[in-house]
Amino acid sequence: MGRVSLPDKYTTNMSEQLRRPRRNRRTAAIRAMAQETQLSVEHLVQPLFLMPGAGVSLEVASLPGTFRLSLDHLLQEIESCMNLGLRSFIMFPAVPEEHKDKTATYSYDPGNFYLQAARAIKQRFPECCLISDVAMDPYSVDGHDGLVQYGQIDNEATLPILARMGVAQAEADFDMLGPSDMMDGRVAALRRALDAAGYYNTGILSYTAKYASAFYGPFRDALDSAPRDEAGIPKDKKTYQMNPANRREALIEAELDTLEGADMLMVKPALHYLDVIAGIKQHTSLPVAAYHVSGECAMLLAACRNGWLDYEKAMPETLLSIRRAGADVILTYFAKDFAERNHM
Repeated sequence: MGRVSLPDKYTTNMSEQLRRPRRNRRTAAIRAMAQETQLSVEHLVQPLFLMPGAGVSLEVASLPGTFRLSLDHLLQEIESCMNLGLRSFIMFPAVPEEHKDKTATYSYDPGNFYLQAARAIKQRFPECCLISDVAMDPYSVDGHDGLVQYGQIDNEATLPILARMGVAQAEADFDMLGPSDMMDGRVAALRRALDAAGYYNTGILSYTAKYASAFYGPFRDALDSAPRDEAGIPKDKKTYQMNPANRREALIEAELDTLEGADMLMVKPALHYLDVIAGIKQHTSLPVAAYHVSGECAMLLAACRNGWLDYEKAMPETLLSIRRAGADVILTYFAKDFAERNHM
């Protein structure tokens, strides 16, 4: 077809159109050269759920494609990820009820299956980066990240428990500790305890801005770690996790964690808090991480399984948006899927 001629009143003097952004979109090669944000497997961390025993592989019903695994299956999963170039993992324990108590003593028990698993993983895959979870809730009969006393979360009484837990995890050869509890002063408590024990090189990936979000449901299903609905126990985590309405408060948390010795700062959730990620990125020289949480992933999976979205396109676009907001590191249940689709 020839060009369509329009009346002069609908045209502009094209000689004046000096800037044409579409020129940088014209071909795939040009678009690649002009791309502002790069997303690769090196930016991703795969969450793993560990269970005791052997031969265990249980799918999380509310997060299809994610499994609770015993160590034998977990080692196979890590090997599969490593073969795809995915080298970073954060591991969470599904602790049986018989190991739980008020003060989370099993968290630093030498026989803890979580600590034993970390040693086995690092012995077999010394080149991987293994990140821990530091909080009381997997080990607490109350299901809270801190110590429950007289119907409240006792911040100061929690810190020594977290410090002892952190040292035990460093001894187990975790590369980085992930304090997810949101107690005031916990980064400093961990850093002092680690240094006193000689673990100067163990890093701290702080959950700097962890919000009291509605999007943690599948994660709590996987670990059975929701707060107990019993008399004298707080029914939610709003007294220590951040108010979803607050953005500036995240900068206060970031400043404190930096001063207390954090090595990386994290925002959780990610997709619904892109503005917070961007804000912290602008105010820190530390690497910024973002946790693309279970509920955010479950929503996308549900839409794709219903045929409303195309997973092959929507999943990487979602991760790219988190990266574009300023995340240097993204913790996501889609990490392995992304790696598979980008493996050469």
